[in-house]
Amino acid sequence: MNVDAHTDEQIQDIFSLKRIAVIGMSRNSAKAAHYVPRYLSDNGYEVIPVNPAADEIMRRKAYNSVLDIPGGVDVVEIFRPSDKVLPFVLEAIRKRPKVIWLQEGIHDQDAEDLAAEAGVRMVFNRCMLAEHRRLS
Repeated sequence: MNVDAHTDEQIQDIFSLKRIAVIGMSRNSAKAAHYVPRYLSDNGYEVIPVNPAADEIMRRKAYNSVLDIPGGVDVVEIFRPSDKVLPFVLEAIRKRPKVIWLQEGIHDQDAEDLAAEAGVRMVFNRCMLAEHRRLS
């Protein structure tokens, strides 16, 4: 699986955005869906958990849907398998973020096309933690 065509400079620009909704954020500290958002939080990002199975993650209110989050979000990061990502991308597009970020190992061409049509940039098959560390 390839990664998107974003340059390092474009990825760095994305890291200037500070309000990140994390779909599929986990309470389990051993999972990437927990330690990646924790790393982002520890590095100055406002992380908003989206997980209908949790009331709270990392002492933050967890939302059932990205659409339930008050106010706008800059980035919607998605931790869901590629074959289940499309409905979450459609929901994220309705929230009008600047970027939808699909974690490492996740890609859906239809979702990417829909995001592009909506004017939302999509990063795919990249880990936010790894990219942040690499470019910092």
